[in-house]
Amino acid sequence: MTAPQHRTPEPMWNAWGTASEAEPLPEHLRALLTDALGVPRRDTPSVPRDQVRIRESALPDVARASIEDAVGAEHLHTDEHTRLLHTGGKSTPDLLRRRAGDADEAPDAVVRPGSHEEVEQVLRACARHRVAVIAFGGGTSVVGGVSPDRSALSVVAALDLARLDRLLELDTESGTATLQAGLRGPEAERLLRERGFSLGHFPQSFEYASIGGFAATRSSGQASAGYGRFDEMVLDLRVATPRGTIHPGRAPASAAGPDLRQLFLGSEGVFGVVTEVTVRVVPAPAETRREAWSFPDFATGAAALRQLAQTGSLPTVARLSDETETGLNLASSEVGESAHAGGCLAVTTYEGTAEHVEARQSEVAELLRAAGGTSLGAEPADSWDRARFHAPYLRDALLDVNTLAETLETATTWSNLDRTYRAVHGALTESLGQQGTPPLVMCHVSHIYPTGTSLYFTVACARAEEPVAQWQRAKRAAGDAIASVGATITHHHAVGTEHRDWMVEEVGELGLDVLRAVKETVDPEGVLNPGKLLPPK
Repeated sequence: MTAPQHRTPEPMWNAWGTASEAEPLPEHLRALLTDALGVPRRDTPSVPRDQVRIRESALPDVARASIEDAVGAEHLHTDEHTRLLHTGGKSTPDLLRRRAGDADEAPDAVVRPGSHEEVEQVLRACARHRVAVIAFGGGTSVVGGVSPDRSALSVVAALDLARLDRLLELDTESGTATLQAGLRGPEAERLLRERGFSLGHFPQSFEYASIGGFAATRSSGQASAGYGRFDEMVLDLRVATPRGTIHPGRAPASAAGPDLRQLFLGSEGVFGVVTEVTVRVVPAPAETRREAWSFPDFATGAAALRQLAQTGSLPTVARLSDETETGLNLASSEVGESAHAGGCLAVTTYEGTAEHVEARQSEVAELLRAAGGTSLGAEPADSWDRARFHAPYLRDALLDVNTLAETLETATTWSNLDRTYRAVHGALTESLGQQGTPPLVMCHVSHIYPTGTSLYFTVACARAEEPVAQWQRAKRAAGDAIASVGATITHHHAVGTEHRDWMVEEVGELGLDVLRAVKETVDPEGVLNPGKLLPPK
């Protein structure tokens, strides 16, 4: 058993990440907001911490005693500060509410179990005393996945898995590692790299998200072209439920009926709490190279990526920005117009042995050049890599200066790509346009498959008097547009509450009945993360 040596600094209660990484918006970008989007020049800072409204803890004494018996009194917290840090996730609506001083949805308690057995005991105690339980890893959900819901149960506990932070086993012969669910991305990678391996999973939430969260949301990292989605890496899970433990995997592949792992991958803590994950790992790459490419337009670039996917010639990272995102990235980064002017920017990364990297980069370059691409060298791709985890901090800086900024994503087949892109782009543009000034709507693809690809949209516009309602209208319009063209409502952000209303389109009424039957079987009291994933009947 190996424990990490470093701890993640305390996160900010009203923004992404930690205070040491936050920066104000550069003046040239603030001027761009005013000139291009008509954003009135007005500061909109968060309220101070001492002005935040937070409800009193309503945890009954009898429930407190049962939970303390399971984890010890020192690991049950009802103080305001700890509860505030576990109040919802990191979506723009989440942050807007807390920035306005509203933390009334805070959980009544925060529980920190130290083992799988303690998790089981807490779940049984909460089921017995009718206390809702929200599994809490890094708290990075952007779809309401960790927001308390009191519609069915009036008392809520956040189950913070931070103490489950160990690398339990590394099988170097099989290339597998068993990791506890509370282990954060950087710590997992550090522990594996010390032994010559890598998980290869680097979503934008990597710095703060947890192994359990990756599994519970079907996370997809920025290097998915080379290493695959997280759910593709999982061999086994250990899941605690109020009725006991489930171990749904034992081999790389099996024909022993339906794959029960798939019930818990993406289940968002609704069917059980993931406490351990056994994953495929790979040798740490000996070499990494990057190369950027320019394409005349988004359609040409997407066609080039499709060819890479369908010929099995994928680099480790393959990412394509549309014209608008390309232009904004140039305006806000150190990569100047001299490096790339117009069109669409693609980023590729190659990892592995020196021989593999050389061969794969040459193969991809030949295909991209034949598909209409022009190599820009390494620097634009290196610039993207340096900034790839910083985008959420830019969102917070925009919120400080009267600007609404948020993201959403989908995925569809190659033949449906243009239709989906236009439908979602149009829905966002129409719903967020104000007084004749259209919003900034950008898009990129960063997860590609032989049959299709993801579309990741980012929007920015002047914020309205009621910014939460403003975004909810836009999200509804975009979600309806996604459903209307037959794309998926989420590629890797998961369902939570924000996508729950479209689950009928995703799986059908009968499919929802199947999922509800699973819920009733493993969680008959309905205490596991109520209100998420499954729409009410």
